[in-house]
Amino acid sequence: MKPHYLKAQAGRRLAVALLLAPGLAGAEDYYQKTKGYRVEPETDPPAYVRNLSKTQFEQFRDVEWLDVGLDFRTRYEYRENDLRRLTNPTTGAALNTYRNDPDNLWLLRTRAYVGVKDILDPLRFAVEFEDARSYNGIYPKTDADVNEFELIQGYGELYFANALGHNRPISIRAGRQSLELLDRRLIGNNQFRNTTNNFEGVRLRFGKKQNNWDLDTFAFQPVERSMNKFDQPDEDTWIYGAVLSLKQWSDHVTLQPYVLGRKVNGDPLNRVAASRKADMDIYAPGLRVYGLLWDSGFDFDADLNKQFGRSGTLNGNAPGGQVLRQHDALAYSLELGYSFEHDWKPRASLYYGYGTGDKNPNDNVNNRFDAFYGFNQPWSRNDYFSWDNIHAPKTRLEFTPYKDVRIDMGYNAYWLQSETDAWNRANLRDRSGQSGNFLGHEFDIRLRHQLNAYVDWSLSYARFTPGDFTKSFNQTVSATAGPFTNEPGNFFYFEVSLNAFGDGKPKYH
Repeated sequence: MKPHYLKAQAGRRLAVALLLAPGLAGAEDYYQKTKGYRVEPETDPPAYVRNLSKTQFEQFRDVEWLDVGLDFRTRYEYRENDLRRLTNPTTGAALNTYRNDPDNLWLLRTRAYVGVKDILDPLRFAVEFEDARSYNGIYPKTDADVNEFELIQGYGELYFANALGHNRPISIRAGRQSLELLDRRLIGNNQFRNTTNNFEGVRLRFGKKQNNWDLDTFAFQPVERSMNKFDQPDEDTWIYGAVLSLKQWSDHVTLQPYVLGRKVNGDPLNRVAASRKADMDIYAPGLRVYGLLWDSGFDFDADLNKQFGRSGTLNGNAPGGQVLRQHDALAYSLELGYSFEHDWKPRASLYYGYGTGDKNPNDNVNNRFDAFYGFNQPWSRNDYFSWDNIHAPKTRLEFTPYKDVRIDMGYNAYWLQSETDAWNRANLRDRSGQSGNFLGHEFDIRLRHQLNAYVDWSLSYARFTPGDFTKSFNQTVSATAGPFTNEPGNFFYFEVSLNAFGDGKPKYH
């Protein structure tokens, strides 16, 4: 036979095989992860969860309908001169009574997950519990570290696997859920922190991330954490939005136009002062684009967000107990990286982040960008900064010197975007704008190692050196009320994570 005839026959056989194997025919995966630093969203289900058929228990090889997870994490933290412990210079109120000693904190977190899929389709469901505790700290405990015996996720889902075509589902999920979107800077569940952001409401998805496009929509009430009682949703607040992901536009680039919103039905005249809250109605359309610059070795991740609407400020002397101001804010984020061809897989990157601050607290416009429920670790290992009132250039190097050993290090610098607005995470503000705008710079380094299929450990060190703005408060913040703001802050941690079901890689042939 002629070669071209044989090729035609082989092509026809392949086409028939694809038609007879629907799972294979729909196996094309358009999803590409970002190479941006710590901005890849958490997987769904969470990364510690394993399908029971892929665990070390051979008797469950056929149980593909059950997802299980059980992990335990302990972290020792050493913090010296922690600027988050400052008093509020605007009101003079102490957030915590400052101790002029290093903090040696032990954080423990246990999570458990069970999810059922396929066998009862279209009905699916999942539950996830978390127990987060802290010990040995010299400061009062907070809900950032402690959330005992808590339901993190508990939802039912209707999953129609082929509603929009082969392997293109529609899913409706209702109940308590965790959520990470886009680059995690606006919506994240904050995995590094000991406790978790979560929400109650409805999530409707068209398609899935492996498809050439998908649309993710939601309307949620944020869950308010309580250290020792069952968490409850904030019934006065709603966040909502939609994210469209377009992946077939290019082999290398993903486009994500999106819109988010936050609405607060305030209660500025509540008899209990601590329960008073102002009204808010913010709209936040944006565009995220990430991917590779062809085959050049360069990658990028960019996000632009514009906010408008209304936001209130409590004021007992104003009619209705609040002053409503126009909300007008802008933020953008850009990371450019290059991966070298080397056995250590090095990647070097440059980053710049920008978020507006309020120009004038006495006018009718609020320019401070609202960071919603974002993840702060990409900004600062010390957790000193978020996506508001900031200029933040950064350079970073990541590499893998040995198998399962990853190292990254970075240098960051920070300036206020508005000299008259606050550095919120440290509760420092000079309304006169006479203290300058340079907050300081930070160096950090981290090592992560997967010891075996069940154990991961990591350690990290970060040092923040204050700038002129921060140093200027040293005369107004005493040693009994807060740290010396002209002295560097040091942060070291050592962390070990244990996964009861291993790394999910099959141990059989």
